[in-house]
Amino acid sequence: MYWRSLGELADTPEFRRYLHREFPEQASEWTDPKGRREFLKLMSASLALAGVGACTKQPPEDIVPYVRQPEDIVPGRPLFFASAIPFDGYAQAVLVESHMGRPTKIEGNPEHPASLGATDVFTQAAILGLYDPDRAQTITNRGEVRGWGNFLAALQSALSAQKGIQGAGIRFLTGTVTSPSMAELLATILRDYPQAKWHQYDSIGRDAARAAAQQPAGTASAPIYHFDKAEVVVSLDADFLSCGPASVRYQKDFARARRVTDERKEMNRLYAIESTPTLTGAKADHRLVLAAKEIEGFAGQLAAALSAGGAPSPQASPEWAKWASAIAKDLQAHRGRSAVVAGDFQTETVHALAHAMNQALGNIDATVTYGPALGAAVPDRSASLRDLVAAIDAGQVELLVVFDGNPAYTAPADLHFGERLMKIGLTVYHGLYVDETANLCHWNVAATHPLETWGDVRAFDGTVTLMQPIVAPLHEGRSADEVLGAFTVQPDRRNRDIVKDYWTRAFGGGGGWTIRDANGQPYKDAETFWRRSVHDGFIAGTAIADGGPATPFVPAPRPVTPPPAAAGAAAATPGNTLAQRNPPAPPPSATPASPAPRPAAPTAVPMQPSPDPSRASGSSQASSRDGSQGGLEIIFRPDPTVWDGRFANNGWLQELPKPLTKITWDTSAWIGPKLAEARGLQNGDVVVLKYRGNTARFPVFIVPGHPQQSVTVFFGYGRQKSGRVGTATKDAQQFNAFLLRTSDAPWFGDGLEISKTGDRYLLATTQEHHMMEGRAPVRVATLEEYAQEPSIIAEQGEKPPKTLTLYPEHVYDGYKWGMAIDLTSCTGCSACTIACVAENNIPVVGKEQVAIGREMHWIRVDHYFSGNNFDHAVEAYHQPVPCMQCENAPCELVCPVAATTHSSEGLNDMVYNRCVGTRYCSNNCPYKVRRFNFLLYQDWDTQSLYPMRNPDVSVRSRGVMEKCTYCVQRINQARIDAKGEDRSIRDGEIVTACQAACPSEAIVFGDLNDPNSQVSKIKKQERNYGILEDLNTRPRTTYLAALRNPNPELGE
Repeated sequence: MYWRSLGELADTPEFRRYLHREFPEQASEWTDPKGRREFLKLMSASLALAGVGACTKQPPEDIVPYVRQPEDIVPGRPLFFASAIPFDGYAQAVLVESHMGRPTKIEGNPEHPASLGATDVFTQAAILGLYDPDRAQTITNRGEVRGWGNFLAALQSALSAQKGIQGAGIRFLTGTVTSPSMAELLATILRDYPQAKWHQYDSIGRDAARAAAQQPAGTASAPIYHFDKAEVVVSLDADFLSCGPASVRYQKDFARARRVTDERKEMNRLYAIESTPTLTGAKADHRLVLAAKEIEGFAGQLAAALSAGGAPSPQASPEWAKWASAIAKDLQAHRGRSAVVAGDFQTETVHALAHAMNQALGNIDATVTYGPALGAAVPDRSASLRDLVAAIDAGQVELLVVFDGNPAYTAPADLHFGERLMKIGLTVYHGLYVDETANLCHWNVAATHPLETWGDVRAFDGTVTLMQPIVAPLHEGRSADEVLGAFTVQPDRRNRDIVKDYWTRAFGGGGGWTIRDANGQPYKDAETFWRRSVHDGFIAGTAIADGGPATPFVPAPRPVTPPPAAAGAAAATPGNTLAQRNPPAPPPSATPASPAPRPAAPTAVPMQPSPDPSRASGSSQASSRDGSQGGLEIIFRPDPTVWDGRFANNGWLQELPKPLTKITWDTSAWIGPKLAEARGLQNGDVVVLKYRGNTARFPVFIVPGHPQQSVTVFFGYGRQKSGRVGTATKDAQQFNAFLLRTSDAPWFGDGLEISKTGDRYLLATTQEHHMMEGRAPVRVATLEEYAQEPSIIAEQGEKPPKTLTLYPEHVYDGYKWGMAIDLTSCTGCSACTIACVAENNIPVVGKEQVAIGREMHWIRVDHYFSGNNFDHAVEAYHQPVPCMQCENAPCELVCPVAATTHSSEGLNDMVYNRCVGTRYCSNNCPYKVRRFNFLLYQDWDTQSLYPMRNPDVSVRSRGVMEKCTYCVQRINQARIDAKGEDRSIRDGEIVTACQAACPSEAIVFGDLNDPNSQVSKIKKQERNYGILEDLNTRPRTTYLAALRNPNPELGE
């Protein structure tokens, strides 16, 4: 039995009423008081209605001809540019599609070694961030618009006062910095102002992971996992499939090791020991639910079973012992072919035990390798922020520059950073938005978007990735390099000059490291190297595994004659600065860094559970297992769609249903069913959370598989200043998890108190939308069952013979398009949904419209649960659902104006100009994949959004039905290219938007008439099936059934 919500499982009256409504709530009403029936009464005849509907006035559009045609631009043909989107300091390599100078779509860079073309939801949505009308647009001083020259003058005045004291009052606050050019600028500034200090703080930091990976010599290393080589994976509260700078590559590698074909009937096995349910846990073959504080105890139990240090926890239950014994046996049987992964949000002890277990299992240099930790100039970011706060309290900070962060909102509540910010004499904020921190700073310097600027940033594997401007800056913004350059003797340098000069010097810097091309050959000159690297989007050979530089490479500086005042400042005696204790890079006068030998695994030291409350292990001192009495555990996590709040003003991400709950536009406090029952709570009940003297309010949401004595809250909401989309409404301003977070317990802790207020809050969730009543769309089997009896998948459904139909048989002499989706590979990340939104001009409708079932996404990701043990045995499955493109399409027969038709290549086409909005097609679609424009959802008032729209896709107006088209515009472009070259379309030449974005390569598209095409071969597998096949719709979109690989010792 498979179910999508607890309401469906319990078959509540509310669920039945929603399910049996023919149309979504209020779907028959327009914006004015007159209903649709009244509207029809006012029309003279149905023919007149059809004529009026088909002649709906479209918004006006202006066209501007070229007087002189630019080189390389062909009207109607996009150009693609390689670049990068930084996220939490690390590069996400991209190819940006540009139409006539307008970036419209982001794809992954398939040549980049760190991602191999994969992207995530944040990267896909970055295109909307570029055109966001609420971006900071200029330089301001206390709210007054100023110019760059005014800012330089004010800054030079402040620096003059600092030169005599060697910059003792200067502080820089950044996030993780992996940019080599930015590291050089900071090193230069810290050399010129020896008493200045550089602080780093990441709201979603990985301090415990960094601390546990310290080498005996004090240098930091970082593990890189090779999931394509691991046959057994153990996750210790690690959401490696959807969280972290390497997640897209990890998804791809993990899916490849899990992919089953008729020739290869084997796959990896995943054990997830976790607290808050995650997408990684949903893919696990076995999932054990523990409180976050109990993970450390279980890790010790498992390490003891492997003789890798650690010790059995005194609070261990018989269930723990059973799981630890079974997992240990499996790991021992796969020595050198397994991996133990610790979660970024777990304790230092858990990470150290994971390192020790991998070492004991012989996994080092096989499935786990170690490289220098990138951006590790400040290993403990929380301590760095505390040091800054202490310096502010001591009156030592006179000038603070904050880069690309929002500490007034994201800093731990006990630091009261916003209040302290106002004590500083001069504050400068550099960011994309006028947010909470910008609102408290004296100077605001608008930041350029990554698609507007030059830059360099390293991917998780060390590969240096170059950013190039795809479009000229839309506003008066400056890059971080340019702002830092204002502190040097060349304050007016442009960011392109900074980056190119850095790498030109690196090319000729010597020092034992030679820059080579992708074939391993040296470049003939610096200009060839630069142009090739910009073209490719990355510098070949800079990954740590390829012998790239271990530290941010700083070449010898170009000789510059400083003015006398600056020369005097540079000669000052250096002091005990942060830069000397943890240098971000070698000093500029040093020779280039040589390739460093790859670090070994951190020294394995048997570790006992820490008595620190923020790292406590075992069961709660005061709570019962179901949380009905005493205090509870609170767990903090980044939000899967707005992260730490930085994407709160992105409407695409706000409207994206969150994995597992499908909540849109809001956050919630997750609780387990037993805790909900004990406290008398239902979805949407507002509760007050009290933790360590801090208070916040949240609506609750009941999540199967959540630890019963814990409450999980997510960062990113309750924003006070975040634009027209992200700023919280009055009743949601307390939905802020940062109000509860403290610096000594950043990820979990005991002592939470929860109390019901009696208030209710509407949560717009799509979990019960578009239900297929009484059907089982997901088919599942174990690997052993499938290997023994491949027909087990077909036996789970009924497929009528092709001859049993009243429809005329379609004949396809040319192409016959189809799609296959592998449910074993799909992780439910929803990158396909955002890619489809960006490609097909899909509008945002808002929370109220989503709540009544009017979301417009052409491809949704349904989430199904199986089982009734809510503690941990609830299995989860993801199923992307686009249009099925049925051969016997029910929608085509009922349209009175033939707006939906069957093409000669098998597509169910929509003719928008014919559609009169009867919605008969939607009512007759058993898959519920059609979307109707009840209102004019497209934003025609915000002119900055005009250039964002894809010119190859029609923009739909009110009263028009729409749906997935298999990216017909891409099909047509490939057809034009093939015709021009007098050939057929090659297999793999057409890549749909959802397929291109999918990190796990779960979606395959192609020509079914070609027996050698990949999609044809996939559809011949025994696992292939269609949803609702018993209806004889013969869908072109089919699925490969989900397979699991359970350990017989633990059962299914």
